[in-house]
Amino acid sequence: MTEAVGRRTVTEAAAARRPVIPYGVVLALLGALLAVAATAGIAAGSISVPAGQVWGILLHRVHPALAEPTWTPVRETIVIDVRLPRVLLCAVVGAGLSVSGMALQALVRNPLADPMLLGVSSGATVGAVLVLVFHLTLFGMFSLPVAAFAGALVALVAVYFLARSGGRMTTVRLVLAGVAMAEVLSAVASFLVVTSNDPHKTQAALRWMLGGLAGTTWTVVWIPVGAVLLGTAILLGVCRPLNLLLAGEEAAAALGLDVHRFRAALFTLVALMIGTIVAVSGQIGFVGLILPHVVRLLVGADHRRALPAAALLGAAFLIAADLAARTFMSPEEIPVGILTALVGGPFFLWLMRRRAQ
Repeated sequence: MTEAVGRRTVTEAAAARRPVIPYGVVLALLGALLAVAATAGIAAGSISVPAGQVWGILLHRVHPALAEPTWTPVRETIVIDVRLPRVLLCAVVGAGLSVSGMALQALVRNPLADPMLLGVSSGATVGAVLVLVFHLTLFGMFSLPVAAFAGALVALVAVYFLARSGGRMTTVRLVLAGVAMAEVLSAVASFLVVTSNDPHKTQAALRWMLGGLAGTTWTVVWIPVGAVLLGTAILLGVCRPLNLLLAGEEAAAALGLDVHRFRAALFTLVALMIGTIVAVSGQIGFVGLILPHVVRLLVGADHRRALPAAALLGAAFLIAADLAARTFMSPEEIPVGILTALVGGPFFLWLMRRRAQ
């Protein structure tokens, strides 16, 4: 009887949020939006490349018979070695943040949850600032991402043990531990920056803390690509438990889900994804807060439908934001984290006001 009630509750909750637009149409539109954003991101810059040439160069790289080369070698180098890895990393970071935000909002059952909630990004910031301020080069060109990932992992472990009491971890304790850890680590990072005697290192640390993807190369792209693809695949595999949590902990437990163990495993997975992302992009806030809500309006709350849509929309959004960041005040480049905060801040306030009403 309880199981039937629980299943009916989940079904009714999903049906209540079912959208009018067919799911296939939404995915096709989001895929087209991503293709347009990626093309614009590759084509625009100090040396503009026509969209037709962008696709010609890409097709020629796939197979020489697919396109006749009518472009200069310089333009091919710009497209393949300079802009394509940056656009790909933007897509991966945006998709990862959006998917992580959607998973976190389901895990803590709070629409205001954000991937930066667990203090993981602040831990990554401390690790990166240590490398930038003290010029640590133990791992060569990988020193910054390795230090950022290590900082994220240390923060995750600290938050986990702070939130775990009596063998169980509650949502309230986790959120409070994450917020407290984020504040402490942000203060540590700020202290390292303001006490540095080298203005160039200080500026580099500040720009990294504001988030950005300048100087992306193929070397640093593959690790976040692998982490986000693997993490998203695992989340898609646990869509049913995520959907059960939408109906409440009691209903999920009645249907056989070990809520506390499932939450601990998913928090670890999401934190590792975020740590890998932040290690290569710096802190880019509000992407994981805004886009899950937009996706739920488009395709509903069922995670089997929402997670793929969130990945596509997140990728397109961050590519567009990065394009605006590097062209708005050209030749100066605005850290993309500033633009996402300018968009996300008002949305966050509107969401809080709506929840209060």
